Amino acid sequence: MSIADEILRQVTARGPGKSICPSEVARALDPEGWRTLLGPVRQAAAALAREGRIAILRKGKPVAPAEMRGVIRLALPGMGGE
Repeated sequence: MSIADEILRQVTARGPGKSICPSEVARALDPEGWRTLLGPVRQAAAALAREGRIAILRKGKPVAPAEMRGVIRLALPGMGGE
């Protein structure tokens, strides 16, 4: 399963109005070496957000992929955070 597929699977499973942490995606893909996947997960999230398939949230508010810094959450588009 690709990183993008796992992001989409998790945000869909979590449902409207809920969000996931990028580390949840990384841990699902590689429970032992998940930390090495954090960068690629964030890159895949940025690509999905540019396509309008997910939203990137910072402090519960959507941010553009170019403004993605620090702690973020991932959610279905237009659904907001938890």
